[in-house]
Amino acid sequence: MLVTAEESALELTAEQREQVILDHLPQVRLIARRIHERLPEHIHIDDLISAGTLGLISAVDNFDSSQNVLLKTYAEYRIRGAILDSLRGMDFAPRQKRRQARQIEAAIARCEQRLGQAPSEEEIAAELSLSVDAYRDWLVELEHVQIGEFDDPPGSGASAMLRKLADDHENLPSVVLERAELERLLGLSIGNLPKIEQTVLGLYYHEELNLREIAGILDLHLSRISQLKSQAVLRLRAAMKKRWPAGRGI
Repeated sequence: MLVTAEESALELTAEQREQVILDHLPQVRLIARRIHERLPEHIHIDDLISAGTLGLISAVDNFDSSQNVLLKTYAEYRIRGAILDSLRGMDFAPRQKRRQARQIEAAIARCEQRLGQAPSEEEIAAELSLSVDAYRDWLVELEHVQIGEFDDPPGSGASAMLRKLADDHENLPSVVLERAELERLLGLSIGNLPKIEQTVLGLYYHEELNLREIAGILDLHLSRISQLKSQAVLRLRAAMKKRWPAGRGI
């Protein structure tokens, strides 16, 4: 059953509401599968589907056709958000891994300040008093520490939906200006990454390929792609912490 432009979910009968939810469950499974491809093996897809289903129900119950947005589009935003929120709540990364991530970010920042350019893996490893192999092992282990970070690239459907459904506060000139400045700084930071890391991020976040697919395209080992992605994200986090003062809103 489709919701027309003239009616909102609030006007549906109980039977119609249930049918709309059932009709959109395949959308939940599709989004859950796409996200699951990027996660560690111990994360069960059924958990993602359960969270996504709650997001779908929320979308149906809160849908407002006066916003001139299709229910399917609005539901995708709510489903994806519910799944990502559930992953953030798991906090499955041990404290040691989070500490290692912070150590790498700090090492990258120190090297960049000292060298005046993006440091190489060898330079970062030396700053951490690690061998290059040990440093790369850290990167592989940290692949999924920050679930949801940089998950929605500029121009993505979810970002566009947020702008379309933004409330009055989100449309304040000061908030719009800060968002534009944040996107500008992020773009500059990405532009300063080594080319191979830019490519990996582009294929992963913009083309929505998984690490195995990227490995096939670049003819590199899967673990190497994992290392490059982790290192790129940590570089960006270090750069944004320096360029975007703590406490500023988006």
